[in-house]
Amino acid sequence: MDRRRFLKWGGFITASVATGAGLAGCGGSDNTVVVGDTGAPLVTGAWKFPQSVASGDPRADSILLWTRAVPAAADNVAVAPAGQDGAIRLLVTAGDNSAALGSNAVLAGAPVVDVHLPLLGQYDNTVRHKVTGLAPGVVYYYQFVAGDTRSNVGRFKTAPAATADVAQLQFVYMTCQDWSVNHWGAMTSIAAEQLDFIVHLGDYIYETVGDDFQLGAVESRHGALTLPDGVAKAGSSTAKYANTLADYRYLYKQYRTDPRLQALHERFAFIAVWDDHEFTDDSWQDAQTYDGSTNADGTDLHQSSRRRNANQAWFEFMPADVSFDAADSSFQNIRIYRDFQFGKLMQLVMTDQRLYRSDHIIPESSINPATGKPLGRIGSRYLVPQQTLAAVEAQKIAGATAAGQAPLAGVSILGNTQRQWWMDKMKAATSTWKLWGNEVSLLRMGMNGIDAIATLLALNAVPTVAAQVGTTAGATAGNVALAGAIVAAAIAGATAGTAQNGAVAIMTAALSGGAAQAQAGAGVAAGLTATQAGLAVAVYAAVTTAAAGGAAATAQAGAAAQTIAFGYIKQDVQANGAASSFVAASGKQEALAPFFARFLLNCDQWDGYNGERKALMAHLKSNNIGNVVALTGDIHAFFAGTVNDDFDAAGGGTPVMVDLVSAGISSDSFFSYLRDAASALGDIGTLVSYPLAIPVPGVGTVSLNFNLLDYTMGKAAPTLAQLLEQLRVQLRGALAAKGVAEGALEATVTAVMAGLQASSDFNTSLLALAQQLAALGNNGWIKHLNTDAQGYTLVTLTPGRLVAQFRQVNKLVGTSAPATLVARTTTATVTAGVAAVVVS
Repeated sequence: MDRRRFLKWGGFITASVATGAGLAGCGGSDNTVVVGDTGAPLVTGAWKFPQSVASGDPRADSILLWTRAVPAAADNVAVAPAGQDGAIRLLVTAGDNSAALGSNAVLAGAPVVDVHLPLLGQYDNTVRHKVTGLAPGVVYYYQFVAGDTRSNVGRFKTAPAATADVAQLQFVYMTCQDWSVNHWGAMTSIAAEQLDFIVHLGDYIYETVGDDFQLGAVESRHGALTLPDGVAKAGSSTAKYANTLADYRYLYKQYRTDPRLQALHERFAFIAVWDDHEFTDDSWQDAQTYDGSTNADGTDLHQSSRRRNANQAWFEFMPADVSFDAADSSFQNIRIYRDFQFGKLMQLVMTDQRLYRSDHIIPESSINPATGKPLGRIGSRYLVPQQTLAAVEAQKIAGATAAGQAPLAGVSILGNTQRQWWMDKMKAATSTWKLWGNEVSLLRMGMNGIDAIATLLALNAVPTVAAQVGTTAGATAGNVALAGAIVAAAIAGATAGTAQNGAVAIMTAALSGGAAQAQAGAGVAAGLTATQAGLAVAVYAAVTTAAAGGAAATAQAGAAAQTIAFGYIKQDVQANGAASSFVAASGKQEALAPFFARFLLNCDQWDGYNGERKALMAHLKSNNIGNVVALTGDIHAFFAGTVNDDFDAAGGGTPVMVDLVSAGISSDSFFSYLRDAASALGDIGTLVSYPLAIPVPGVGTVSLNFNLLDYTMGKAAPTLAQLLEQLRVQLRGALAAKGVAEGALEATVTAVMAGLQASSDFNTSLLALAQQLAALGNNGWIKHLNTDAQGYTLVTLTPGRLVAQFRQVNKLVGTSAPATLVARTTTATVTAGVAAVVVS
């Protein structure tokens, strides 16, 4: 066979070998090769390519090319018409066709590939063709021809040779593109970037339509989805989920009809894996985890046939060079984990974190002792007590070891085989950078419930204590400092008479020029305890300072209340937990009882599989494997932080690698999910959001929920200016939803923010709340977080550093994507040789 030899792969995957670029006799019908041995002639007449074209898995010498062709009269997303099998033509050239991108102009230049490919109805007329024999680091263009119709021109760039010195790579990683909410404007911005390739981390489709989280605003160009079959989702009157192969195929076809997604596939090769929604939400192996849809005993439903349908549809529609065996009757009939080499600069390891993972450590079927019913997702996957999770995981590891199994067999995301593969790849990598296409975050995302409750009770106490100080000031001739000291001593346990005497003694010492220590001594001499006297001295000083600054009596009382609340009430709850008298006085003992613990926010992530995470970090650390950075999606938020060897160790352990998490393209934010869930938890909801009602002249009242989750999770305490800037994107979206024209949005936002800056609700109450939540000090390894965002991440990689630009996009304007797409860019920089990230 000559250099145009070809192979037939199993099923409908075909392959051919490119000729050398520019060789004579490369093109023309005389040299065309028929691939696949179908015996079918080229199709004739009018055809179309409703999902355009795509390329994927660029290597130094190969690429996987994809398209779908149907007769011109056929519906774009219906099942391909039966009985019309045939062949179509593929051409690939190294000639410059950049001006033809986005069009079906005739492909120019000598072809290095000119083949006929089978078009088979049994695969819904999708075509997957691997081209080998390509040159490294070269831009190629390609086009399919069906009958009289040419596809749009596509482009891809091969990877550099493994031994090449590479000065720079630039790529985008993206995730979570729900058709049914928000907008896909981010894709327009991505298409304009100068990229070598795109990494897609999953949730390319969403298996549900009409679910609760999909009922918000969406751009008008995305019509309602209708699954061909679909199964009604328990607990919802509107939701259905994909079940059959036709359902999953329909979703890929419909998603791929959007010209913006087509433009990305036409311009850049994708390196893709799936996450959960390509099958079912928060899935593991072939199990679904929907609330209210379980076996009689509460265990998760295993749906092997549905899993196989999801596997096949992904394989048919994603341009990925992976193995799939339709004859394999198991649900693990596909392998998508794989790795890529980009010269000496980068090794990219892509993992599958759904198909082999164990059940969640605490299963949803576990009985909640408080209710006698299965936990469901709260307590098993979300808001999980850290101590309980650790104990159950330890039991499972011990059980597996005793049974002669691998210790992590029942507590794994990767599974034994893939985990060893990952370790081997990382150890053998010789590139400067080792990047990990990692679906779910490796960062510890925890919360100390005791500290959080203490903060909430202190905050709730401020208005009441301020009122007490104001009332007491009526009996002290308006001396708020003295009144504050009296109230402070009383709240700390002094009798009314002792509180009065001690406060007067403290005031006398202060007026005589005594320092704080002398003032406290005077208070103790008058009968106060050291704790009572110390608090009273602090309050007296705070009020005196406020008065000297010109604060009115009401503000002075507020200063006293803040000092008492956070200088005593909070500390008492932190020290005594549920036994604190302030918990009892709140009248919310029963409601707060479950939250006096440390919690992990999301145990569908690596936090829920801590033993395996520690094993992976130990492998990197013990083998001195550096410059490892995870590219992560799934959680619909931006995060940047270090992954430590043992988050449970003193100080949170030692940094080993970095995790950079990208927000979703369109999916509702992590903040919005937790806001809705926390709304039913009373005061606990204050840890997540703060309601704002903002009157805007000519518009009406704009209602917002300010994102406090970021501060609860560890964001640094804000200034007033930073608090205002945080609100900008949400405010712009809310004003647009009220009908403010895009041309007037920026000016209106600026005017509203100026008003907020002067509002005491914003500049005092909300600012103080955010600062107090930040002071909780949760998750010190997280250096950046934005949990209320949509967008993507642009990476520029050089031998010396990795620079990730988190591109947050603006929200809908009416029913359209905004004209100004990128709202803000935050930069995370990782320097070679250091397991740390700097954010600017």
